[in-house]
Amino acid sequence: MAKASDTKAAAAKRTRSAAETEKIRVALVERRDELQAEYSQSISEITELARDRMEDSAGDDQADAGTKTFEREQEITLANNLLERINQVERAIDRLGEGNYGWCERCGNAIPVERLAAFPSATLCVSCKQLEERR
Repeated sequence: MAKASDTKAAAAKRTRSAAETEKIRVALVERRDELQAEYSQSISEITELARDRMEDSAGDDQADAGTKTFEREQEITLANNLLERINQVERAIDRLGEGNYGWCERCGNAIPVERLAAFPSATLCVSCKQLEERR
């Protein structure tokens, strides 16, 4: 007996043409590549700044050291956010290949095209996302 999600995935494959699927895949791959380039640049900058800070930190007082630590932690957080976005796009690419792209993971309803246009790696419809954010 087929699960409802399997039936919806099959319906998605029938309603989305191969050309549309390929267009979405190309856009997702391009976005992933952009994010990966940005992530690589960010890591290079963090490494370079860390090296420079090690050389320039002699004689720093506690305030200077604290500021440098705070800045480094912010840079690392931004790099981690980029990495998370890369993972989201890769997951969307996988879902597209499986035929699950565009369907809410929680309720199984179609995710509106407008939401996918704004956030291509969305896995939840607006209603389910709002419920998740309230928790």
